[in-house]
Amino acid sequence: MSLNMPRLAALTSSLLLAASAALFGAGQASAAQADFGYVALGDSYSSGVGAGNYDSGSGDCKRTSRAYPALWAAAHSPQSFSFTACSGARTGDVLSGQLGPLNSGTDLVSITIGGNDAGFSDVMTTCVLQSESTCVGRVNQAKGYVDSTLPGKLDQVYDAIHNRAPGARVVVIGYPRFYKLNGTCVTGLTEGERSAINGAADYLNAAIAKRAADHGFTFASVAGAFTGHEICSGSAWLHSVNWLNIGESYHPTAAGQSGGYLPVFTSAA
Repeated sequence: MSLNMPRLAALTSSLLLAASAALFGAGQASAAQADFGYVALGDSYSSGVGAGNYDSGSGDCKRTSRAYPALWAAAHSPQSFSFTACSGARTGDVLSGQLGPLNSGTDLVSITIGGNDAGFSDVMTTCVLQSESTCVGRVNQAKGYVDSTLPGKLDQVYDAIHNRAPGARVVVIGYPRFYKLNGTCVTGLTEGERSAINGAADYLNAAIAKRAADHGFTFASVAGAFTGHEICSGSAWLHSVNWLNIGESYHPTAAGQSGGYLPVFTSAA
């Protein structure tokens, strides 16, 4: 059988071009991954309080490798990963102490913030120690703050993030509902208190989602991921009140970070 030399030359040329394109494309993808920068901001729900195994170097911020930002970074290997989230952080703390790593080369930012501004810790303390009417009154006070003051504080944080990292994808993550109503708990808070607290979480999340959307950021809700894993569910991904370690109360466990927050963030990112 005789060879068609022009056709063979054309075929060889096409194969070489295809191989070069594949290699060039792979090189581009590799370079893009190598240049990728991720910064994790926020409060205790991002630092990982409740998940244990805290980095001693993070001090009172209680950052851990079991928190969703560290888990995501371990799975995706960005060239740079800055983890500045800190337990107890409010919006002002993000502005004053967490934004340093952000720059024009930052590609991805995650943040949970607003719960401490709204008085989350005091609400839960009041509800655990006081009457149902006092608890509901404190919840309503927090909701009033969410209406009147929190949006402006969130705007300041979101504006600062955009100004420092204008090209970044920013994922704002919400908070879970704490209680499964009519669940397995037979002591503790009343169903009325649990319902009021869940309602406050939804109220806070709605306000955060609105501000995030108005800034062009992505809001990621974890309420669905934690459904069936609330306190009183029998399979909780959240710590109930813990008098021996009060700071971990009402925070996600390691399973809550890996099974709740991480998949939601991964999907949004």
